[in-house]
Amino acid sequence: MFSSARSWIFYTVLLTSSSLTSAFYLPGVAPTSYDEGQSVPLYVNHLTPGLARQDDQIHSVFSYDYYHPAFRFCRPEDGPKDVRESLGSILFGDRIRTSPFELHMAKNETCKAVCDEVKFDGRAGKFTNRRILQGYNINWLVDGLPAAQANVDTLTNTEFYTPGFDLGLVDEKGQPFLNNHFDIVIEYHRVGLPKQNKYRVVGVFVHPDTRRDSKKLPDGSVDCGEGSAPLALSEDGETSVTWTYGVYWRESPTPWATRWDKYLHVIDPQIHWLSLINSAVFVILLVGMVSMILIRTLRKDIARYNRLDAISLDDLDGTSAAVEDGIQEDSGWKLVHGDVFRPPKYPLLLSVLAGNGAQIFVMAGVTVAIALLGLLSPSNRGFLGTAILILYTFFGFIGGYVSARTYKALGGEAWKRNIILTPVLIPGFVFAVFFLLNLFVWAQGSSGAVPFSTMLVLVVIWFIISVPLSVAGSWVGFKQKTIEGPTKTNQIPRQVPPMTGTLRTIPSILLTGILPFAAIFLELYFIMNSLWTSKIYYMFGFLFLCYGLMIITCAATTVLLVYFLLCAENYRWHWRAFVGAGMTGGYVFINALLFWATRVSFGGLTGAVLYVGYSALIGFLVFILTGAIGFFASWAFVQRIYGSIKVD
Repeated sequence: MFSSARSWIFYTVLLTSSSLTSAFYLPGVAPTSYDEGQSVPLYVNHLTPGLARQDDQIHSVFSYDYYHPAFRFCRPEDGPKDVRESLGSILFGDRIRTSPFELHMAKNETCKAVCDEVKFDGRAGKFTNRRILQGYNINWLVDGLPAAQANVDTLTNTEFYTPGFDLGLVDEKGQPFLNNHFDIVIEYHRVGLPKQNKYRVVGVFVHPDTRRDSKKLPDGSVDCGEGSAPLALSEDGETSVTWTYGVYWRESPTPWATRWDKYLHVIDPQIHWLSLINSAVFVILLVGMVSMILIRTLRKDIARYNRLDAISLDDLDGTSAAVEDGIQEDSGWKLVHGDVFRPPKYPLLLSVLAGNGAQIFVMAGVTVAIALLGLLSPSNRGFLGTAILILYTFFGFIGGYVSARTYKALGGEAWKRNIILTPVLIPGFVFAVFFLLNLFVWAQGSSGAVPFSTMLVLVVIWFIISVPLSVAGSWVGFKQKTIEGPTKTNQIPRQVPPMTGTLRTIPSILLTGILPFAAIFLELYFIMNSLWTSKIYYMFGFLFLCYGLMIITCAATTVLLVYFLLCAENYRWHWRAFVGAGMTGGYVFINALLFWATRVSFGGLTGAVLYVGYSALIGFLVFILTGAIGFFASWAFVQRIYGSIKVD
């Protein structure tokens, strides 16, 4: 659970389709063909929390290892072995291991025992019952496909698969029962010549059931207890449990290349389309109005300023009225031309934030674009997280370059500090908070805790690759020509009049950030729902368009804010532009709190601390991303308008 949140931290907001509604992907792995009767391995993954069926709430944020002692799941005779995982898979919380289940291609097994009878003591029974009440799901993998529960879309009457299946069920009285029998249905597709049949797995789903009378008989046969009463675990004494399963193979016309389509199913895609259309119309109207108003107003302003600049006072008739009219016309944003390019306070911090924002901006855009093209297949578990880490690492050059050029343009002289702080300050802060929160996860015994060795790998990647690239980018940036403003800066700063109404600091920041957030609000809900319920988010087509709408809205609203500030003779636009657009991240955090209030119900303080901590960290990264967009858009706008007027 929190492993997924951690992956978000590295790419801020990630999260297709052909035609934007159905999945499209290049598998990225070679298909495995089996002979009839050949062993097909079943791997187990961690147990993850989901929506509790009794109240449709999220009650936990911790995932647990499948072989956690309290669950009493059967182990292989030679002990479970770890399956090799990618770095991204580990960060996502995957803990994939071998299992004792025996599957043979196209060979049905009606009733088998996984192992001998196991005993749940009161402590293990209480722990497992609590996980059942919290809606935990079991996760298995067969040939790279997650074992799922079959569902039917009532709107289209089509079948689709939801990865994971229930650990247990809860009756109307709130009594939990353990699912101890699993009917495993595996769909296969025939390939090859008729006399050389090969089989490929194209679907896996599980029907879990709770059976109190399942048992292994003295003669070695197994009674799966079909039709018996449900199995309740005692929290005071011992409970005997026999884990049983059946395997059923079903031929399917689904080819291997499209086997993920049933997993990547959109329920009521019209909601996404309406959200996208509403956001697009909103952004088009906003940008259209802003552009029309600004262009018409600026054209008049520039023409008037240039006309007044060409008039000499000696050409006037000498009347005081003519002079007063000329002076009266020279007002508005031109009055601050001698101060608008004055360096802001704390230019070093601003340049470091802008550089890191540019790095995240490019990384997020490239990642979503690659995912949109289907190059990040869900078949390669964790490949998305791995790609994000690689892209972020190598785009350190861009972060260093942008930070250096920005700092040089702002008149900074402590170039050594800039070179050091750009790759260290923001990533170091994020890693420190991430490490601290990971200690809470580790203390709970959750499998989602990132191992210390993985932490060490992240640090090594950071210092061996990202930091040198950032330093190289900074060195190249400082060697470039300084970006100068088209007007000279006065030696004595102009006094800034007090701001009134919505131009005051807090109201202007709140209004600027809410519009970009409104463009992504509904899609953000789907992302949050997928993130905290451990489901697959794959609608990168919608996300790509929403990402573009957010960029356009950030730029438009921030430019409008800066224009109003300059007209009010306030030339301190740098930090106002960055923080105003960055307030989008603040709204992302507020939205997470509202999601917590409506969809999440934690029973302890630790879960609340982790949820708020990770949500705040995500909001902080979105703040840097959107703040950089607003800052650079405003900078380009100011350069353009002051380069269009004549100033003595």
